[in-house]
Amino acid sequence: MDIILIPGLWLDASAWDDVIPSLQAAGHRVHPLTMPGVGEPESAIGMAEWVSHLADLVDSLEGPVALVGHSGGGNAAWGAADARPDRIAHVVFVDTVPPAPGRGISDFETVDGVVPFPGWDFFPEDDVFDIDAETRGRTAPKMQSVPARVTSDPIALTEDRRFTVPVTLLMGAYDQETLESELADWGPYRDEYQSIEDARVVRIDSGHWPQFTVPDRLGELILAAVAR
Repeated sequence: MDIILIPGLWLDASAWDDVIPSLQAAGHRVHPLTMPGVGEPESAIGMAEWVSHLADLVDSLEGPVALVGHSGGGNAAWGAADARPDRIAHVVFVDTVPPAPGRGISDFETVDGVVPFPGWDFFPEDDVFDIDAETRGRTAPKMQSVPARVTSDPIALTEDRRFTVPVTLLMGAYDQETLESELADWGPYRDEYQSIEDARVVRIDSGHWPQFTVPDRLGELILAAVAR
């Protein structure tokens, strides 16, 4: 199977370096991505361009495709499933949930049309508790700015066949019962999740960046997800 790895905000393809070996060892063709506009000056690139980039890559591949989206990369993954529902065999969300139609990722401070990495201290403790000082020091210099529109653009989701694509949500701290309890108060996000015909939640037992802190476990969970 072709597995496309979509990084979250500020990350490039190298964020998946420690996850890739286990996927390749299982015989999969792995495509870690650096998304358009990452690390570049202000541009017109937004979420629609990220989705289009993924759709074009899916079109270039012949076999079944699994999309793995971490954090904000999950929005692009779900947009690609909406654009190519007949080509996507599985969507794996890594510590994020399917976006609701018309919603963006989040609001961040912008500088000259881009969103710079705010630093590890910006994030709540629940997200970064397992990122030690060595990992923070090693990864922070690799973080790159993201086009502002990527974070703020509302995502267009128009194809109900996306709900037929099997989904696995690999959540840092939530099991299925806990996540569904949280989603009960999230309005359109709850509705989007509940519309998916086959959605499963698996707890990673990590913070928000498991590709840095528990890459072997993340790789195992991705393999289990795409195998079902």
